Amino acid sequence: MTILCIETSTQVCSAAICIGGVPTDVRISTVETNHAKLLPRFVDELLANLTKKGLRVEAVALSAGPGSYTGLRIGTSLAKGLCYGWQVPLLPIDTLQIVCASACARTHVTDGLLCPMIDARRMEVYTRLYDANLRPQGETKAVVVENEASLYSVSERSEQSLFCQAKPVYYFGDGAEKCQSVLTQPNMHYIAGIVPEAQYMGLLAEEEAAKGKGLKANEVAYYEPFYLKEFVAAPSHVKGLK
Repeated sequence: MTILCIETSTQVCSAAICIGGVPTDVRISTVETNHAKLLPRFVDELLANLTKKGLRVEAVALSAGPGSYTGLRIGTSLAKGLCYGWQVPLLPIDTLQIVCASACARTHVTDGLLCPMIDARRMEVYTRLYDANLRPQGETKAVVVENEASLYSVSERSEQSLFCQAKPVYYFGDGAEKCQSVLTQPNMHYIAGIVPEAQYMGLLAEEEAAKGKGLKANEVAYYEPFYLKEFVAAPSHVKGLK
């Protein structure tokens, strides 16, 4: 399939065209945080190049969350509009699984457990455990990381079998760096520089499509991102807006 992949869950904004699971054209910004400005431009450029090849988008893959409320809404709004206009399916992909796919592609991790972390402010992260084949090993949760025991709640198995020192646990993502000072067991390994990227969504999207999990064009209007926590608006500190 020719799939347009969109990822806006963190400060990184990216989009890619993947054909048969392989990225063929990629746009990414790790500096600017104006996703509302960047994403439409990225998509326009990708579509222009795709048209020159005589190809068309057959599905849109979207990073589904958890992550930034604003970022997820921007990506979701554009993806829903494109799916409805083109009458193609929407393929929501677990953001934490995308982070794992990015880590595996960049580091070639082949064993142990993967612990992606997306920043949720202070010492809290959104996280879930996966094996080296990107299969989930527990539930997605918001966890305040105080020590290794903080992560036991995300496991579907006993803490002894999961975090024994013989089994490596790799943690990464934009919420992982701040956890280094408290995750000190010898089997805990921090991987720097890993962010969710659209170019690594292709194979995950192909798998979802093969399972028939895509949302049809007439269903996308009711789709909402996986925020995990409810959004709570803080009182404005701008004069005249209180």
